[in-house]
Amino acid sequence: MKNEIKKTAIVTGASRGIGLAVARQLGLDGYNVVMVATGCREKNSEAIAHLEGLGIAVGYVQADVSDHDDRLRIVGQTVEMFGRIDVLVNNAGFGKLGEFTQVPLDDELRMIDTNITALHILTKLFLKDFVKADRGYILNVASSAGLLPGGPLMATYYATKAYVTSLTSAIYGELKQQGSSVSISALCPGPVDTEFNSVANAVFPIEGIDAKQCADIAVRGMFSKELIIIPETRMKLAAAASGIVPRKLAVAVTGQLQSAKKQ
Repeated sequence: MKNEIKKTAIVTGASRGIGLAVARQLGLDGYNVVMVATGCREKNSEAIAHLEGLGIAVGYVQADVSDHDDRLRIVGQTVEMFGRIDVLVNNAGFGKLGEFTQVPLDDELRMIDTNITALHILTKLFLKDFVKADRGYILNVASSAGLLPGGPLMATYYATKAYVTSLTSAIYGELKQQGSSVSISALCPGPVDTEFNSVANAVFPIEGIDAKQCADIAVRGMFSKELIIIPETRMKLAAAASGIVPRKLAVAVTGQLQSAKKQ
């Protein structure tokens, strides 16, 4: 499946929502796209056809990033398809609404494996090659939750996204110290109109932005080498305010917003 276009991007969780929108934008920017998603190729044929209909060269890897063997297989398969990888987008992730004592432990462990462990491993493995070649971009999809002090009723989700923003920021600093041309960014949106809500069993009290709009801003920010990319002004203000008000107050306000998400 080698292609004349040398630039290739890999996007996890690419079959819908922000992942599909980011894959679309990267494809329109001239990149081959390797979609990583659960389910066989036929299951996601509509998403693949959408990208191919735009003239985008698409590779597909069926993988569950919460599974250790699948995570390691992703690297080999993507390199085999197109040779070198220029962009990694760690988008796969999910949340669960509920009290910490009530959310099933298995759900939380799978969330940690998906939101943290997979992102950590893929970032490390691809970053080593990027640094060696002195080129490449990594976009880690976090959340505005990762910029806030904590989220009652979504405790584990908020904690996983705080990990993502912290890890990304640290790597960003290391790359700057090294004088590397490699860039890493964290996307921290507020509500986005995707299937996230139904998976989390939540209803957001404020209107979300369109996934395409979010993806356009994310890709531009990544290529501009921004560290933290926040698509919406209101979320930028909320993140700034969280660093000013007392932590207990910020947590209380966040908890009230989370309570409003209950279906």
